Amino acid sequence: MNSTMLLTLDLNDPRPLHEQVAAAIRRAIGAGDVAPGDRLPPARDLAQALGVNANTVLRSLRDLRDEGLLEFRRGRGVSVLRRPDGREVLRARARELLDEAAEYGVSADEVVALIKDISEEMA
Repeated sequence: MNSTMLLTLDLNDPRPLHEQVAAAIRRAIGAGDVAPGDRLPPARDLAQALGVNANTVLRSLRDLRDEGLLEFRRGRGVSVLRRPDGREVLRARARELLDEAAEYGVSADEVVALIKDISEEMA
């Protein structure tokens, strides 16, 4: 995997940067862009690619370690320990959707109604 890991941050996202970085890495792991056993690029490289401070990336990596997704090994860097549960990924994305909806003045109930409408259209 290269240092960009296909990660992007939304400059309009109101969440703290470390949460955005963690969510982007979590999505990359969930999507299979990186697999269990793969090593992540050094935090400095990720920080440079994302245009954020290395401490921000380190905080994100620690959060993901605490979730059990990453493993820190002295002298070997940070490796993916496991893929997140699909529900974990969807929960995080739902949270992001609700945050974005709130920015547009759309309530959670309205989002649920939109999802139901779309689901019925797809059925």
